Amino acid sequence: MTDGGLGTDARKPGPRIGLALGGGSARGFAHVLMLEAFDELGLVPAIIAGTSMGAICGAAYAAGHTGAELREELLAVFGRRRHLLKRLAAKLRDGSPWLWSPRDNVTLFEMLLPDAMRRSFDTLKIPFLAIATDYYGIEQVVLDRGPLIPALAASSALPHLARPVVIEGRVLIDGGYVNPVPYDVIMGRADITVAIDVTGDTKIRPGTAIPGTLAAMTGATQILFHSITREKLKSVAPDIFIRPEVGAFGALDYFRIEEIFRAAEPAKQLLKNKISQMVMDRS
Repeated sequence: MTDGGLGTDARKPGPRIGLALGGGSARGFAHVLMLEAFDELGLVPAIIAGTSMGAICGAAYAAGHTGAELREELLAVFGRRRHLLKRLAAKLRDGSPWLWSPRDNVTLFEMLLPDAMRRSFDTLKIPFLAIATDYYGIEQVVLDRGPLIPALAASSALPHLARPVVIEGRVLIDGGYVNPVPYDVIMGRADITVAIDVTGDTKIRPGTAIPGTLAAMTGATQILFHSITREKLKSVAPDIFIRPEVGAFGALDYFRIEEIFRAAEPAKQLLKNKISQMVMDRS
């Protein structure tokens, strides 16, 4: 064992680990550190499922990005507000659709996501599932084939921030409305199921500031996601459940990315400890 890595013996493979990354908008940046934990342990998930921001981070990892590379990519985009605006302007000059609307997730993702993510599900290095909600069917949709970017756009299409995405005739919105932390969809496909919930904790904080309309809408969505997950845990729970302490951040605090990374550090170490112990117990 080196640098905390577990490694694997080719003659005796360890247990297969399924990883579920939940929705949480900007709080979902905490997922990057959880992916770094897998890298530092020398482990590769057998399958990844993601909702909303969890789908974006999970897809990048499944496409071959390491946690450290994803951290670098996200910092390049959100580390500085002015830099992001310049990057968008450059993309538009390079021939991206000039009628871009901030409510069009597909176009936005095509402009911002790394080239490595412009691929289809069947070319990913790790099996990956994205969770969306069928607006008219009022049910969960598990996306696992076809182009990746439209699926990610659908999985993270919060109605007050982005237009729904139509895939195979179904009108899709953010998957958090049906399954914010989709560990249940991978429980039968791995020996150990790890779930990361970034909807925030329930600590009472001082202050009575009244949020603005947009902040209240996005915050209420996080409360809904948190409540759905809490109720689901009562009937079925993953082997490892981690909730990074990122509740102090608003769902739209994208430019506080470095603070979110720092806040998630304790959860990263906790995850490494829990996985190490469980893998050793089951090997």
